[in-house]
Amino acid sequence: MADRIGKPVSQRQLRVGEMIKQSLGMIFARNEAKVPNLETNTITVTEVKMSQDLKIAKAYVLPLGGKDTEEVIKKLKEYSFLIRKVLSKKIIMKYLPKILFLIKLFWLKMSVL
Repeated sequence: MADRIGKPVSQRQLRVGEMIKQSLGMIFARNEAKVPNLETNTITVTEVKMSQDLKIAKAYVLPLGGKDTEEVIKKLKEYSFLIRKVLSKKIIMKYLPKILFLIKLFWLKMSVL
């Protein structure tokens, strides 16, 4: 497995990415982040990719039913500091990564096939 530059993805990147994915899933399921005007328990975290230095986490999310994806991503980006604050209490790391929220459009790829 390789990242977009062609360098192989390390086991540490995969392990930390999976840990953050599970923690974000729990935070969203329990609505612990308290993002205003957003029901986070309807959001699914499909994948988390870590940068080489583990300082940036790209979290691919998808709202239930794929409705209002742009607005959900906008809210998550706007209030990422709240999510990061709750995440810092769940994960013990030297540097907690910055979280970038992106849309995972895997269902579009499947419909083209």
